[in-house]
Amino acid sequence: MIRTVRAFLLSCLAAALLTAAPADPPKKPRLVLAIVIDQFRYDYLLRFRSDYTAGLAHLLRDGAVFTDAHYIHAATLTAVGHSTFLSGATPSVSGIIGNEWYDRDSGRTVTSVSDPQTKVVGGVPNAPGSSPRRLLVSTVGDEVKIRDAESKVIGVSIKDRAAILPSGHMADGAYWYDDESHHWVTSTYYRADLPDWVKKINDEKAYQRYAGAQWLPFDAPNDPSKALCTMAAGAALRYCGSLEATPWANEMIEDFAERAIANEGLGRHAGTDILTVSFSANDYVGHLVGPDDPAVRDISIRTDRLLGKLFDYADRTVGAGNTLVAFTADHGVAPVPEVNQARHMPGGRLAQARVSKSITDALTQRFGPGEWLVAGGSATMPYLNLETIRSHNLDPAVVESVAAAAVLAVEHIARVATWHELRGGGVQRDAIGRAMTMGFYGPRSGSLYIVPEPYYMFDATGTTHGTPYDYDTHVPLIFLGPGIKAGVYDRNVAINDVAPTLAALLGVEQPTGSVGRILSELF
Repeated sequence: MIRTVRAFLLSCLAAALLTAAPADPPKKPRLVLAIVIDQFRYDYLLRFRSDYTAGLAHLLRDGAVFTDAHYIHAATLTAVGHSTFLSGATPSVSGIIGNEWYDRDSGRTVTSVSDPQTKVVGGVPNAPGSSPRRLLVSTVGDEVKIRDAESKVIGVSIKDRAAILPSGHMADGAYWYDDESHHWVTSTYYRADLPDWVKKINDEKAYQRYAGAQWLPFDAPNDPSKALCTMAAGAALRYCGSLEATPWANEMIEDFAERAIANEGLGRHAGTDILTVSFSANDYVGHLVGPDDPAVRDISIRTDRLLGKLFDYADRTVGAGNTLVAFTADHGVAPVPEVNQARHMPGGRLAQARVSKSITDALTQRFGPGEWLVAGGSATMPYLNLETIRSHNLDPAVVESVAAAAVLAVEHIARVATWHELRGGGVQRDAIGRAMTMGFYGPRSGSLYIVPEPYYMFDATGTTHGTPYDYDTHVPLIFLGPGIKAGVYDRNVAINDVAPTLAALLGVEQPTGSVGRILSELF
């Protein structure tokens, strides 16, 4: 009897194990399109939904759509968002704390990708180059290359940081647009000369098509009275400012992406290839006019059409069902303060000079005269002069505290955390405090981290981003392609979850600094 029962139980267990056995893993994609729209708030998907008929419509209809995806760091800036996307790391781990910062070792301001060991290739001769060397962690592309050297990884954007940081250290190429030479360029970090196909693009001089052109709305292409801006200087109509601040810049990016697929044979290697594409024009436009301007709606519609064009091209070239899309934005943006004020909403403009003066006056009154601040810090991340502190035989933590108290006394400053507080975990333990801590990397961060009240900013015109508030952190996140279960997912997720999720889908190691989780619900 006991043997019979035991045999029955063993047979049940075996049946249960067979039932619970994992299904065969989904077919690996041949190409990953990792797409970022620079400064694309989540609500743009909702506000302009009826205008989308192509790429964004395809993503929303057929993809895994996360409605509550956020960045979990405080400095919601281009370099930080792009470095997070495919590394999964917070700035506290990746070292990318901003677009630029003051480097105490060299005594000068550096950018997130500036590299004195390199030169630009294809642009102004002997111009300084760029590279991913300041990124301290790996990306999904790096892990793919480590696993399969035949795989190719390419990055493209108008901005150097947006092309370089998502594609990683081992990328086969990163290309960006140099507005001085009007050329697509790279750096000696990647190669000594441009590929012939990139030279051909430069020889075509596409930028010349737009000299003096007017940006007409998508739905009023023949009505000059509705023009949004012009490339002709001195006209009564608003000057666009630069080619980068028009939808034509995004058209150039999309065309470059198609040619990269064709000429680099992306999607036609034994492993999985990755193309990172960042559409920068949305950010340039958004800074100038703000999220409520008709130009933002228009460039969103045009971006939808460009994404549709790129997806169609990938399907024709690589084969339908062989491309995996991961789509997001690097940050959102605040409303223009004057627009908010007209709505009887909070908001206004702050002066960096006033903050600097408050710090200097307070430290001079307490400790005596001296050069208390170094040039090179930003309005939200000033750097105290350590030489002056040492010359007065002072404790840096005490000096930081006095400076922080002075800044907090300035109207419309919400929080100030010192370097020592952030290092020791001494900040308020809520979402904002955690976001400030996750943006802190000791060797690079400033002496203070300043967060203004919501809707207040240090920019004198237009609008900006860079805060831990929802209008800056809440962005789209959509996956589309083989192995992805379409649907709407309302659970709160972080953009840091993208990298480990892609790593799981591609069967490679998670990037070294990843702090996110695998979004297994979409498999």
